[in-house]
Amino acid sequence: MKNLDDVIKNNLHGLHYGNRVLIPFVADVLKAVIENDIIVDFSSTKTGAYYKKHDDFTEIYFYDYKNLEEVISQYETIKLVIVEKGKSIFDFGTHRKIALRLQKNHKLIIEELNDDILFVE
Repeated sequence: MKNLDDVIKNNLHGLHYGNRVLIPFVADVLKAVIENDIIVDFSSTKTGAYYKKHDDFTEIYFYDYKNLEEVISQYETIKLVIVEKGKSIFDFGTHRKIALRLQKNHKLIIEELNDDILFVE
């Protein structure tokens, strides 16, 4: 099973289809920032967002967006705060900030954000 460090080191990518993104590691999603929306409720309602952890990937649905490619330009990102599988969500040291950059042909670039990048707290 891959982790975020493997993904970044090996330049691996995720996928995006419509309002769904697939990231190639297992994680809990604590916060998502997409356009002007800050999402912290990932319950299975049909608004906001929902994520599901699988054996070797995580899929996230953004219900308020029919097609992410139509609203997220190549210069914008979806920002997430995640905690990888096996790490404590209660330890702020395990919270990692990442950006998801949509590319053509359903490719999703995953980058880790450093403290210099503006991230809505």
